[in-house]
Amino acid sequence: MMFIILTLPVFLTIVATNYVSNQEAARSYVEKLLVRFNNEAIDNIEQLFEPIKSLVRSAAALGTLDPEFYSSNRSIAYLFSTLEHSDVIISAYIGLENGSFRQARQIDPEVDVQGKPPPAGTRYADRWIERNPGKVPVDHYIFLDRERRELGRSEQETSYDPRARLWYKTALESGGLSVSDVDVFAVLDLVGFTVGAPFYGPDGVVRGVAAADITLDGLSDYLAESVVSPGTLSFILDHQGGVIANSQQMKTYGSRAGRPELQHIASLENDLPAVAFGVRPRDREGMYLFEHEGKEYVASLTTLPASFGKAWQLFVVTPFSDFTGGLEKQNRQLLIFGLVAVAVQIVIIYILSGVISAPLERLAVKVMKIKDLDAASPLSLQTPIREVALLGRAVDTLDKTVKSFASFVPVSLVRQLLDTDQKLELGGNNRFLTIFFSDIEGFTKLSESLPSKQLLQQVSVYFETVTRAIKLERGTIDKFIGDGVMAFWGAPAMLDDHATHACFAALRIQREMDILNESCLAQELPALKVRIGIHSDAVLVGNVGSSDRMSYTVMGDGVNHASRLEAINKEYGTRICISHTVFKEAGDRLCVRPIDEVAVKGRRSKIPIYELLGAYDLAPEFEPDEKTEQLCRMTREAYDSLVAENLPDALARYRAILAVYPGDPVATAMARRLEAADPDTNTSSREPD
Repeated sequence: MMFIILTLPVFLTIVATNYVSNQEAARSYVEKLLVRFNNEAIDNIEQLFEPIKSLVRSAAALGTLDPEFYSSNRSIAYLFSTLEHSDVIISAYIGLENGSFRQARQIDPEVDVQGKPPPAGTRYADRWIERNPGKVPVDHYIFLDRERRELGRSEQETSYDPRARLWYKTALESGGLSVSDVDVFAVLDLVGFTVGAPFYGPDGVVRGVAAADITLDGLSDYLAESVVSPGTLSFILDHQGGVIANSQQMKTYGSRAGRPELQHIASLENDLPAVAFGVRPRDREGMYLFEHEGKEYVASLTTLPASFGKAWQLFVVTPFSDFTGGLEKQNRQLLIFGLVAVAVQIVIIYILSGVISAPLERLAVKVMKIKDLDAASPLSLQTPIREVALLGRAVDTLDKTVKSFASFVPVSLVRQLLDTDQKLELGGNNRFLTIFFSDIEGFTKLSESLPSKQLLQQVSVYFETVTRAIKLERGTIDKFIGDGVMAFWGAPAMLDDHATHACFAALRIQREMDILNESCLAQELPALKVRIGIHSDAVLVGNVGSSDRMSYTVMGDGVNHASRLEAINKEYGTRICISHTVFKEAGDRLCVRPIDEVAVKGRRSKIPIYELLGAYDLAPEFEPDEKTEQLCRMTREAYDSLVAENLPDALARYRAILAVYPGDPVATAMARRLEAADPDTNTSSREPD
């Protein structure tokens, strides 16, 4: 999510401006896409394997709790239930310390079993080997159809001993859950690996090993569906560079003398992956650039986390031409990719066996969601275990407390406290921020004329509109002051272009209020006119108050200046008033016009203030039209004459504005002031009819 939040503004900017020629911006864009693809691919790989590991752990735990369970064929039904959990599991089995063996497995009708083809319609088989002293072991098969109805039986003497198999030895050596290297299963001729775990008797002696064979073909399907661009090649490699899966869905494995062989990345028919792999940095992982046959490429090599248990690597190669040529087509492809990437986020259902492990794992997931401030927290835990139930109720209380806390404190500050060991303490620091004030014009009169319930409903909609726009532009709500709202940008989280975001939020609020007021007027309700003031300055930001009650807020002259700008709208009839500091920080993306110069406490000279009328590159509805730009231009010319103290010319220009834009509040206010300064001009001050 964080990646989407960071890349979406860049993506929209590239689409809106058609900035194809900027290769550096394209390179940064491709790198961010690869980071996103790597993160999602690695998450999906881990999500594919983790449920299988949990099933094997549960099977081993069952063997430890009931050592005799796997000594009879009643355990085969349990193994078959494990087999049904996932299409990638082709076999689930148990090897006992006395050499006995029990297995539930899939059957390929084309592969002979015990030297003869299985009965027609065979889909599964129950298999077991009992090893008794002085007797030759017999390998038993019961062939089953898709509904597990018996189709036939087969048996023959065998020398198979699970204790001599690599999976059994590996599990004993690890002493816990183990994952084998990639192997080729002769049963279905598929690539996969074995997950195994030992289980013990009451005396601590090993009683056997539970294991499952897993296929990996789904990885190639995932890579083929999730592509960064049409020309992107994606691979999953083992630690030696062998190809486990690829986005082209090519078969890159085989067997020789019963041993698996993975094709090396450097030996594929397409030489591009070999070149990319050959020029990779040897001292680090991550993204790097290279050229091949006159084209520029970016590649990425990332090792899966150590918690996965295998040193696999995700290898991605993509050409820059996919992103720099045909920008409109690329924008559509990126949009489709984003939708697909969201759609393929598979919710894997963890069905865990055992009495203790399942509820504890669910609690761990819920705690992580609480830490992430995830609104969709899991339901309360229901368990007969008293201690776990108490822990579950404590986690529920924590969930409610954190969510309630986040309603009163900036979410970014709550995340910061959760992610670190930092305590909530009084204090703050000086930081250059942008402060925002808004209120409703004539609220006192409005409150006297409307019923309380109706007034509350309208004001609530106004607060929702302001809050939504501020959050959308990454601002922080400080407080609600009567009918006013105070907010700021640039804290707790740093934000480089905070002045721009504050101005964008103000424009969004005014547009939403215009739409709301149209609805109100249609219902014969009074319109709510919102006035906004914005100022950027160095202020004190932090936790203010007492040890018992504190508030995260900003303090300083900059706050008073922002409040003054909000109030000054009334004098000039404007809706959004910004300071000269805001204009310097974000003026290149804003459509503004100068209003006047005002005195500010603590400064000798007056400073200019501006009215915000539109924005560039935000959205089509905020782009200033030709009339608005002409109004801004004419106002600047009048203001320049005013600053130059050419008062007759300034008055003439303000009157010219009123001739083109009758009733313009700024021109009206300035013309009246100039006329008051020079009474001789009063005879022509009337606006044209």
